[in-house]
Amino acid sequence: MKRNLTLVVVFAVCAIPVLSQDQPQITPRVAPTASESRIDQPATPQPSQTLTVPAGTKIPLTLKQAISTHSARVGDPVYAQTAFPIVENNRIVIPEGTFVQGTIRSIVHPGKVKGRAQLQMTFTSMIFPNGYTVLLPGAVEGVPGSNDSAIKDSEGTIEQSGSKGKDAQTIATSTIPGAAIGAIADGGKGAGIGAGVGGVVGLATVLLTRGPDVALGPGSSVEMVLERTIEIDHARVQRNPSAQ
Repeated sequence: MKRNLTLVVVFAVCAIPVLSQDQPQITPRVAPTASESRIDQPATPQPSQTLTVPAGTKIPLTLKQAISTHSARVGDPVYAQTAFPIVENNRIVIPEGTFVQGTIRSIVHPGKVKGRAQLQMTFTSMIFPNGYTVLLPGAVEGVPGSNDSAIKDSEGTIEQSGSKGKDAQTIATSTIPGAAIGAIADGGKGAGIGAGVGGVVGLATVLLTRGPDVALGPGSSVEMVLERTIEIDHARVQRNPSAQ
């Protein structure tokens, strides 16, 4: 009886490891971290922020400095600001007050007898308030509000109007005093001689005087036209300057 009991105990002790090996191993499930969840999720495509401003778009500018064919030189810088916002696809792509920089391309000085003053400038870049810069080719399309200057050709050459009316007035104002002096000097008989002398003086003044210069003062309105299509990154236009 003792022997049988001993065998039963030994069998039970030996069976314990076997039974423990047959039990399935359970591994606790760990929740994924926030960073792993972000990696597993597909990236959401962002809508395009590039806006196109087509060639031929007219942009009103205000000059920030005076420009004159009398003192300007080829290569001198031109500084201006947009005077009105430009809108494309219901978005303001070029805000009012955007800086525009350019340069003087050519200058023609007025002649003494004929030849009108001419000025040509081109615009090369736009600088947004946060510093974002867009290169561009822009030409002068018009000078609104100017009674003395007009655009001569498709290249945006500004030409000063002639001075025929002013020349005629100069001759006339010189003739009248001469006639008066001649009349007084010879009892009226020298009026014709005096008038002739005065006319000669007036004509000489006209021949020795150059015509008027193209003169655009600070605050003058200039209309710029884009010569090719430009693309503007709307996200960069809206970005804070400290994030550039």
